[in-house]
Amino acid sequence: MATMDAGMRGVPPAGFRKIIAGSMAGTVAEWYEFFIYGTAASLVFGELFFPGSDNPLDGVIAAFATYAIGFVARPVGGLVFGHFGDRYGRKQLLQISLLLVGASTFLMGCLPGFDTWGYLAPVALVTLRFVQGFAVGGEWGGAVLLVSEHSPDDRRGTWAAFPQAAVPLGNLIATIVLLSLNAVMSQDMFLTWGWRIAFWLSAVIIIVGYYVRKNIEDAPLFVEALERQKEREEEQAGLRELLSRHPRQVLAGMAARFGDNTLYYLIATFTITYLTVSKDMSSQTVLLLMLIGNAFQTGFMILAGYVSDRIGRRPTYLLGGVSGLAWAVGYFFALETANFWVILAAIVVGLGVHAMLYAPLGAMLSEMFPTRVRYTGVSFCYQVTSIFAGSLAPIIAALLLSHFGSTVPITIYILVVLAVSTTTVFAAYKETSGASLRAIDEQDHSARQDTAPVGAAR
Repeated sequence: MATMDAGMRGVPPAGFRKIIAGSMAGTVAEWYEFFIYGTAASLVFGELFFPGSDNPLDGVIAAFATYAIGFVARPVGGLVFGHFGDRYGRKQLLQISLLLVGASTFLMGCLPGFDTWGYLAPVALVTLRFVQGFAVGGEWGGAVLLVSEHSPDDRRGTWAAFPQAAVPLGNLIATIVLLSLNAVMSQDMFLTWGWRIAFWLSAVIIIVGYYVRKNIEDAPLFVEALERQKEREEEQAGLRELLSRHPRQVLAGMAARFGDNTLYYLIATFTITYLTVSKDMSSQTVLLLMLIGNAFQTGFMILAGYVSDRIGRRPTYLLGGVSGLAWAVGYFFALETANFWVILAAIVVGLGVHAMLYAPLGAMLSEMFPTRVRYTGVSFCYQVTSIFAGSLAPIIAALLLSHFGSTVPITIYILVVLAVSTTTVFAAYKETSGASLRAIDEQDHSARQDTAPVGAAR
């Protein structure tokens, strides 16, 4: 009751800072490694693992295809980790995901290239990428729920935005590492072996993240829900129950994810390729642009989460979607100027728009589903949508650029995605800001009792 009363008063429970730190530490570590791969796919992997073409975009497209493998693996990991996370707890599954992604990333840094291993090299890269994606698939849902289920009802958007901010923070650290390596090495040294150091450093980050995370515990809300489920002799919830009982929530969650994920990977990944390959900008300059952009976005995330508590999740997301439509029209025009400050402004504004789409998502998805299926629900919406959004976005953009020789089709692609995503959220999502997770659980229990077969235990 102390935790419930604290939540009603808007006061976080004791030890809440440790929970925030534990959630962010692992998320920073895992997204550092995921984004290290994305950057390496843009700058290195095309030539190292997929040589043999006169068009430099061909190797990049092949590297982005392996990049997409991680997104295909993420929903598999999300569903597996979600199923067992709803049954055994968030903490244990988060520790496993952290170790898996650390091991796979470290081994990527040890792989020889195509010239040494032949076709075995890209096969090994794809295999490790799948393991990495599988582990990351279980990370986000658990980290967000660890915070959301401890948070006061009226501040959930703010606090759940901290693990959201860990995503650009992980990218920020990855960019700092890559930028430092570029600064102290020649381009040939970096492309030959220097990039591997960034992958090996993941071991240090994983150790720190594991240490910080090991002392946190699952929320009382989850523990109580698990005990009630055992007392009532209820079956373990799964994907079938999620889709049959919560189809509207799943649709709204996937729509929200579609816009944010596509927009982010076009900025964070494809922009690097476009500026380095098509505009001959130095990789060091591009990494500096992304470094500053991610620093701004880390702050934007917390601010957007706070705003979602004040005006609601829905208005915050819709504001981001509408702003994104205006931003998309001018983005590539800004990149074409080759002016550092103009490009930086375009990237920072784009990441600010993305923050309005992404920051509310942690609280928003957490409030859509009852505790018994929450990990599965948030992971399904978040990770399955990524296959059709972020994984394909850099590939589609590179193919459009290669085929048409123009960025106009890419701009149209962004506009269509944002329009579809924003319109669907507007139509399907019912505001959940300030919702009580305990009340959601009770409503779910009552609904299941009302639809139980005659003679079933009630």
